[in-house]
Amino acid sequence: MFSKACEYGIKASIYIAEQSLAGRKAGLKEISEAIESPTAYTSKILQQLCRNVIINSDKGPTGGFSMDIQKIEKIKLSAIVFAIDGDSIYNGCGLGLKKCDEKKPCPVHDQFKLIRDELKKMLETTTVKTLAMNHEKKLTFLKR
Repeated sequence: MFSKACEYGIKASIYIAEQSLAGRKAGLKEISEAIESPTAYTSKILQQLCRNVIINSDKGPTGGFSMDIQKIEKIKLSAIVFAIDGDSIYNGCGLGLKKCDEKKPCPVHDQFKLIRDELKKMLETTTVKTLAMNHEKKLTFLKR
């Protein structure tokens, strides 16, 4: 459903939010290890998240990646998905057809539209803070 980059972006955002809530900044290598992603690939994903003002990047000896505490409560998963994958998750065909709509639906159009609408609702109502707090409490996991 999500691209691999988007999966890593969501995981990285959760990890960075958790560290930020604890008053820490996280380094690139630390993040890539925490989410089991190649470091160079993680770097590119983090750059996209910075460009979209989801995370902050500070250089220097006290640098690292972080999130503004006030923003963590407001950042929804939909912002991360949009920053990395755009809006294709809301518009794509369940069978991958280039053109699929109400007038010319694919065989799974109606069923997939229901799933896609529920996914959109979940992404637009779930905050990074909630996910970070669940991870911190060991209720969820970022690694296998």
